[in-house]
Amino acid sequence: MANVCWPYFDPEYENLSTRINPPRVSVDNTSCNDSTLVKVDSMNKPGILLEVVQVLTDLDLIITKAYISSDGGWFMDVFHVTDQQGKKITDIKTIDYIEKALGPKSQEEVSTWADKRVGVHSVGGHIAIELIGKDRPGLLSEISAVLANLHFNVVAAEVWTHNRRIACVVYVNDDTTSRAVADPTRLSIMEDQLKNILRGCENDEAGRTSFSMGFTHVDRRLHQMLFADRDYEGGIVATEVDCPPSLKPKITVERCEDKGYSVVTVRCKDRAKLMFDIVCTLTDMQYVVFHATISSDGPHASQEYYIRHMDGCVLDTEGEKERVIKCLEAAIRRRVSEGLSLELCAKDRVGLLSEVTRILRENGLAVSRAGVMTIGEQATNVFYVRDASGNPVDTKIIEALRKEIGHTMMLNVKKTPASSREPEARGWAKTSFFFGNLLERFLA
Repeated sequence: MANVCWPYFDPEYENLSTRINPPRVSVDNTSCNDSTLVKVDSMNKPGILLEVVQVLTDLDLIITKAYISSDGGWFMDVFHVTDQQGKKITDIKTIDYIEKALGPKSQEEVSTWADKRVGVHSVGGHIAIELIGKDRPGLLSEISAVLANLHFNVVAAEVWTHNRRIACVVYVNDDTTSRAVADPTRLSIMEDQLKNILRGCENDEAGRTSFSMGFTHVDRRLHQMLFADRDYEGGIVATEVDCPPSLKPKITVERCEDKGYSVVTVRCKDRAKLMFDIVCTLTDMQYVVFHATISSDGPHASQEYYIRHMDGCVLDTEGEKERVIKCLEAAIRRRVSEGLSLELCAKDRVGLLSEVTRILRENGLAVSRAGVMTIGEQATNVFYVRDASGNPVDTKIIEALRKEIGHTMMLNVKKTPASSREPEARGWAKTSFFFGNLLERFLA
């Protein structure tokens, strides 16, 4: 029997192709009156669209329009972007970073920039803890108390809740040495206590705690955790029952017979990082985006994606289409927080997060999303809160909060827009907490 000889593929071939045809990136401030154009031309590769969108959103830029084409071996994108105030990007450092991060020297020159990545290796002297479980009022307070009692200091955290589930990534170090804790016994005790908290009184076995060793983008990791937890299944939670129709995403999946694509159309209220959340979800569901058109019309966003599965197939069954629709709806809602946002600034100290979350719990407030960061000696905590029963927060509670914590920290209260008719087209963008470049700030 003759031996079968497979052709040899040089592992450096892909790098050679990139060197021969390096990515071309241009930042154009002259072609459009109201936005900056970021143009990217490069060799096509799996996940490249998500990489580009991730760079732009980590800079807290707003993508107002985008045109994507990656059919065949070449990837061509044009993004219309603005800053948080709706102005062009004129900061030289930001422009330089975009060109380096997306250009031919992205791997070697941008490696020094801190990124939103989960894992011990990426955050130096900190440990990243992942937690997922059933949400309940006061859970974040209990988690914070456990960490404080075990002498762990929370340096940064990102917390999302959706459909009665909670996912969070928490960065901690030793409260005395400010270094990562390597003692396996101490880490095991912390893991066991956090698991007990997540299980709660109902003994929810779905509650999980792990120490992350990967290098996944934090926002993407939170999407992955909730997706794996199947948060897209189940009925509408109590806090979403009264959601105005204008805020509910309208998603359709149709077939483009001529070109052999499935066409996913998303229409919903515009907000920051909307495109990232959608592209992230499609990518993690093993779909490839070949063409896309993104546009914002006032407070509304319209996004159209021409996709196929990684194996080249389109979405043929109604079950597949329904699953994509549900998963995209969940991805859009995870980052949306209606109601009040509380921004608290104070000098960092051990147990600060535990103290703040305890006060919120004692005043009957449930946290739907949270961001915690520490820059030098300054700690900034942002909480999106609602009444534990799902009702609007009473102004008397806010005044009580001001009296209780006003002497130790600054408190800023913002109301997130409840109607798409708000004059601020990107209200969520202006009031949202941004985790972007967080690791760069607290590692500096």
